[in-house]
Amino acid sequence: MICAIMQPTYIPWIGYFDMIDKVDIFVVYDDVQLSKRSWQVRNRIKGSSGEIWLTIPIKKTKKREDLLIKDASPNEDENWKQKHLKTIEFNYKKSPHFQEVFNFLIKFYNNNYNLSTFNSLLITNISKKIGIQTKFIFASGLNNILGQKDHRLVNICKEINATEYLSPQGSAEYINEKNKGGEFVNNNIELFYHDYEHPIYPQLYGKFIPYMGIYDLLFNVGFDNALEIIQKGRKENIYYTDLAYENK
Repeated sequence: MICAIMQPTYIPWIGYFDMIDKVDIFVVYDDVQLSKRSWQVRNRIKGSSGEIWLTIPIKKTKKREDLLIKDASPNEDENWKQKHLKTIEFNYKKSPHFQEVFNFLIKFYNNNYNLSTFNSLLITNISKKIGIQTKFIFASGLNNILGQKDHRLVNICKEINATEYLSPQGSAEYINEKNKGGEFVNNNIELFYHDYEHPIYPQLYGKFIPYMGIYDLLFNVGFDNALEIIQKGRKENIYYTDLAYENK
């Protein structure tokens, strides 16, 4: 059984959803520190002049180094949800699937959720809507998962009985810090890295721009066609020994 463990991103790019689709269990890693200007609070859509950043302002209740994703709350005083919706509507109102997708999204923006709940609801509901059947588990709901970095990831894998782990390639730096494959190899958990080549799909406003948040795909191709396009970028997982990586 293979799993992935990822922080709940705001409007993840389509490769994030390919990763969800490739595993049996996707663990929402919501009980770790919220990094400043991270993908958990910001992402991009496409407008007539290029990419547009949408950022969720976070209420300052603790020092940032003490604030976990699950405890972070958007600052509703800044009227961010209405601003985001207006920006989304303005830039996608002429898209082929605008009404269907906008009506789906608006219900999430019309409620007051903490950051983790808001992002996770978008991720899980979009996944189901486009046909992904992966099981979701929240790290904060697991009992007494100790350790740091890859040691903690391994402990999560053990807790949910995962024998294989699918990692983003960017995590290789800390996984390989002491030895290639890190604690996964030390604990007999097969380690793979996700590999993905961004597909081109019909897009508004001229030249195609990759790596937009998934809203861009949904507005342009609709829910029914989204997963097929996401899977077009799919490549075979890279076994940890085959990843071209030099530990610095």
